[in-house]
Amino acid sequence: MNFHVMTLFPELIETGMNSSIIGRAIEAGLICVNAVNIRDFAFNKHQKVDDYPYGGGAGMLMQPEPVYLCWEHITKTLEKKPRTIYLSPLGKTFNQEMARELAREEELIFLCGHYEGIDERVLEEIVTDQVSIGDYVLTGGELPAMVMMDAIARMVPGVLTNEESGVQESFSGSLLEYPQYSRPQVWHGREVPPVLISGHHGNVDAWRRQQSIERTARFRPDLLKNADLTNKEWNYVRMLRKSWKEEAEKAAAEEAGQGFEKNETAEAVAEEAGRNGEKNEAVEAMAEEAGRNGEKNEAVEAMAKKAGQSCEGNEAAEAMMEKAGQSCEGNEAAEAIVEKAGQSCEGNEAAEAMEKKTAEAVK
Repeated sequence: MNFHVMTLFPELIETGMNSSIIGRAIEAGLICVNAVNIRDFAFNKHQKVDDYPYGGGAGMLMQPEPVYLCWEHITKTLEKKPRTIYLSPLGKTFNQEMARELAREEELIFLCGHYEGIDERVLEEIVTDQVSIGDYVLTGGELPAMVMMDAIARMVPGVLTNEESGVQESFSGSLLEYPQYSRPQVWHGREVPPVLISGHHGNVDAWRRQQSIERTARFRPDLLKNADLTNKEWNYVRMLRKSWKEEAEKAAAEEAGQGFEKNETAEAVAEEAGRNGEKNEAVEAMAEEAGRNGEKNEAVEAMAKKAGQSCEGNEAAEAMMEKAGQSCEGNEAAEAIVEKAGQSCEGNEAAEAMEKKTAEAVK
């Protein structure tokens, strides 16, 4: 398998692909990665490959001629024109089935865009496939190209040391891979499933199959439509779904119950706050009433004082003091007022009589 990568950053491809399993496969001659610099085909002083887009807009666009000359340089030595893949959000999303399909090719060309993209005319001229690795934006096409080459290379015979590794991995048969365990047998209180240490290979295979189905049904149910399941396995999936639905409904009910308890608590708090509000209103009313009484007391005090001052040598003051005393009936504060009024009348025989009569009225 030969990968040809048209890029502005060949060192990125070379560094990323020359390690681990893919690096060993390259050393063994099982695959070849040929990164070709598009700038080498820009025949101008500064090897410029981009320019402003017609019609305006943000950013720069890769020009068609350097891209075409790079592609032509790759294909002219090949017996036939290989599939040329442009990494683009317009393309079909890359998946394991596509990796298996592309692994049947002897030559593949990857075109890595940059900036705001590539002139549409050269894409129409040379591209056979547009492929996306997901709905997100990257700086260029180099990383998606490496993702695809890694997945495709794994399907090439001899790249993986264990032939079954490429078959029994996630997405094989449209199922996710089963959980894996290694030594120690007990780690942080978690034990390896007993079936895996039973030595019974049939039971181990059955358990792994069941776990793959369960994981796929839980995390990627969309894959099941293409999975090759028996009737018994489909019944198992239905049972799982029913169980998960009941668990979700139970959890929702418990959550709702907790919400009711919170609401009841909130109502009790609000009710208590209401009572406190009523108490506060009562206190305010009492304070207001006390203020009024205070105003009355001040008025009475002024009246008594004035009456006392004006009563010196005046027999008519008796009537005024008597009246002031009557208005203070049942009011303890009036005693002090009358006393004060009486003090102001000391030395006056008429005032003494008035004081005595007022005191009787207060009792």
